[in-house]
Amino acid sequence: MDKELQTQEDLLHTDYIYMVNNDKLIIRMNAELDHHLAEEMRAVIDEIIDERGVKHIVFDFTRVDFMDSAGIGLIMGRYKKIRNMGDITIIGVRESVRRILLISGLHKIVNIYELKGEGEIQ
Repeated sequence: MDKELQTQEDLLHTDYIYMVNNDKLIIRMNAELDHHLAEEMRAVIDEIIDERGVKHIVFDFTRVDFMDSAGIGLIMGRYKKIRNMGDITIIGVRESVRRILLISGLHKIVNIYELKGEGEIQ
């Protein structure tokens, strides 16, 4: 396989991508949200909040089937960092992740929207 094709394939397998639009950070995860991914994302998100003045964070969970306690910690920590100036929204939540968000109590402090056709929780 040539080097250019390999590089393109590596880009297709990234664990998450993000975009900043004014004061909004949108993050789409492409992998399970476990301690490995949460640790990496924590540093990136905090740097973006501090350097770009982000006040609203949108996590897109459309491709996430699993989240452990590190994912809860990631969301909770970012909530504490921006709660006095903004908010967090989680979209595309699947049933398996929805249960974790409900049990953890995160549904009380962030906006949560399930996958289309599965309803909405608040």
